[in-house]
Amino acid sequence: MTNFLGSAYLWVKAAHVIFMVFWMAGLFILPRYLVHHQEGLDDPAERPRWIAREAKLRAMILTPSMIAVWVLGVALAANAGLFDGQPGLGWLHAKLLFVVLLTGYHGWAVAYTRKLAAGRPTLSAARLRMFNEVPALLVAVIVALVIVKPF
Repeated sequence: MTNFLGSAYLWVKAAHVIFMVFWMAGLFILPRYLVHHQEGLDDPAERPRWIAREAKLRAMILTPSMIAVWVLGVALAANAGLFDGQPGLGWLHAKLLFVVLLTGYHGWAVAYTRKLAAGRPTLSAARLRMFNEVPALLVAVIVALVIVKPF
């Protein structure tokens, strides 16, 4: 399946990057929402507002962007020959590992919104703030792998 995208390759790549930016924007803001939501659990007026904000962010940005990133990324990986055993794609295997971790983080954050909606926080505010940095670290590694292709 190598090079099956032909002249559409650059358009697919551009769309992949665009949706990655949208997904990362959502993953950067959602943890901050979680901190504010958790800190506002004692205010009955704030709780439904945070639940609604988080639901809109998930439905309008996070989940659609993540799905687009995966679909376009798999097409790009197939185009590069990942599924044909093309040599020299160690960087892509590593990138996919980190994207899987990022997707897992996405799932964790969505699950935590549900815990907060039920009024059952399980993390301290300090620990929750530390988890805010996970997407930035993962995307930094992913971008470095894509640009440098170290192996």
